[in-house]
Amino acid sequence: MNNPSEKVIDKKYNFKIEYKLINNKPLLKSRLSEIPKSSGCYLFKDIDNNLLYIGKSKTLRNRVSSYFNNYADLSPRLSLMVRQITEIEIIVTDSEYEALNLESNLIKANKPYFNILLKDDKKYPYLCITWSEQYPRIFITRKRRNRNNLDRYYGPYVDVGLLRRTLFTIKKIFPLRQRPRPVYKDRTCLNYSIGRCPGVCQEIISSEDYKKTMKQVSMIFQGRNDDLENFLERKMNLLSEELQFESAAKIRDQIVGLKLLTESQKISIPDSSINRDIFGIVCEKNIASIQIFQMRSGKLIGRIGYTQKINNKDQSQILQRVLEEHYINVEGVEIPSEILLQFNLPKQKTIQDWLSELRKKKVKLITPKRNKKLETIEMVLKNARLELDRILNGIQDNESAIEDLTQILELNNQPKRIEGYDISHIQGTDPVASQVVFIDGIPSKQNYRKYKIKDPNVFIGHSDDFASIYEVIYRRFKKWSRFKIEGGDFSSLHDKKNSKLENDLLTDWPNLIMIDGGKGQLNAALKALKDLNLQEEVTICSLAKKNEEIFIPGISKSLDTDQNQKGVLLLRRVRDEAHRFALSFHRNKRSNRMNRSQLSQIPGLGPSRIKDLLEHFNSIDAIRIASKEELSNVKGLGIHSANDIYNYFHEL
Repeated sequence: MNNPSEKVIDKKYNFKIEYKLINNKPLLKSRLSEIPKSSGCYLFKDIDNNLLYIGKSKTLRNRVSSYFNNYADLSPRLSLMVRQITEIEIIVTDSEYEALNLESNLIKANKPYFNILLKDDKKYPYLCITWSEQYPRIFITRKRRNRNNLDRYYGPYVDVGLLRRTLFTIKKIFPLRQRPRPVYKDRTCLNYSIGRCPGVCQEIISSEDYKKTMKQVSMIFQGRNDDLENFLERKMNLLSEELQFESAAKIRDQIVGLKLLTESQKISIPDSSINRDIFGIVCEKNIASIQIFQMRSGKLIGRIGYTQKINNKDQSQILQRVLEEHYINVEGVEIPSEILLQFNLPKQKTIQDWLSELRKKKVKLITPKRNKKLETIEMVLKNARLELDRILNGIQDNESAIEDLTQILELNNQPKRIEGYDISHIQGTDPVASQVVFIDGIPSKQNYRKYKIKDPNVFIGHSDDFASIYEVIYRRFKKWSRFKIEGGDFSSLHDKKNSKLENDLLTDWPNLIMIDGGKGQLNAALKALKDLNLQEEVTICSLAKKNEEIFIPGISKSLDTDQNQKGVLLLRRVRDEAHRFALSFHRNKRSNRMNRSQLSQIPGLGPSRIKDLLEHFNSIDAIRIASKEELSNVKGLGIHSANDIYNYFHEL
């Protein structure tokens, strides 16, 4: 479709962006019903699959639903976020506390826009120890800054009051610096006299000795607080013997608070210094859902999901195959030292040796039978089950949608492979097209394809959607035209058992293609097929946005359908995905052109050097702030060219 601008599109054509959940009530209702009422984290994503926001809740369904049910009452920040949500991912946990830790780790790893750039409505505190300083400080903060790699953060903690009381207790037990700045320049303060401070301000204690004391303190926040608890218990018993019951009760509360503060969680399993990947698989109705949880330093930083058909294979065989395919695509340094498995693999020793060779260090494959590691496996299985239930519900809905679409279009066989096409540009600028593929009603993203429109009649200030559609369809099916001319047999393509032609070169025959647009776009595509002599071989239709009208060749009017029919909804999903993919490609192409346009103004920079610069720095902003030395490190770029680039950006 023509794309003058996003605002102009909405105003001119007055259509809803159906892939945004807030504008698609049936899809939103269906998606919310899939969310469990358990504790966990939710991840909001936008049209480009970028993370918008990560949150946690004790009751996920209620929390996520509140964003949409109370949309009118949301703050401007949250309202802006909700308008961009196209997908919701869920990770379930056993408790709200675990959800908090998971939320924290995911935010640290992914830095979502609405968590990082704008203030969150619930910032929990951390405890920081500045090991980079000569005399390390210990303090509470709500912001994790990149101070120094040596500095260490602990948390986040739920109860800031409890954390403050605990830190106050620690400073009473251990002689630590009590103030960020000294009270006097030439002498110690009262804290030194009463034994609360070792005289840091006057360097009475050496840096090495002070760090030894601080290491004892850090052990508390690492969960090794037995020594401190024993000390407090002895003091509590002494106060009780002296009949100071009120003071003893305060110490008792401090012990309880310390235990709550450093309570171990499954999200932080024993031996947290060891990196782990945890694999879990759940199978049902010939479908297997595999989840991989990635834990680094005892913290869950991300997860990966796979779905695979069982086809009479054993679960252990499937899990082994997924493990092989996963690690074959990663660098050796990314392989963890431990991999936790639900059960043993058929060739576990061989796989272990193979991974050890890739990593250049020992890798252990472990099947835990008890304790925290087993509980972590069970958490992975819960999430695998949740994903599998969602897939099964989707398969059932897709089957009924495909059956309904077959009846609407009066097809002989159900379309297994459906292709959708769309055009995107801004008044003829950066024209592109998209091809998306749905197999069995599910997006097959590995088969997506992008097109740059080459038609000379499409240029800045002049657009021609019909000519663009013609070009894309012609280029897409040109090889099939040659196949027909050479005497190829098309009869097997229409066999209901086949979704593709089993040929070394041609493996992408569609059972149905859908054009985004009305009769004009459909006729343009038909003309391309006629010129290729394939009009009798290809089943084609178009879907117009205004009233969700379906057009087919040979009929001037749209088909008599209901917008909420399952078959129509399936075509809409294909159309919306094609539009999203085209729009994303157009934005990237426009951004690259603008970057290249700015760089091309620098004397001495040709297309080849501009390409090398962008590949080296990845963005125009990185080039702008780069030093002369960094610029000169680019392949093929001399000192004089580096100076020219540096001077260009710094003289603007």
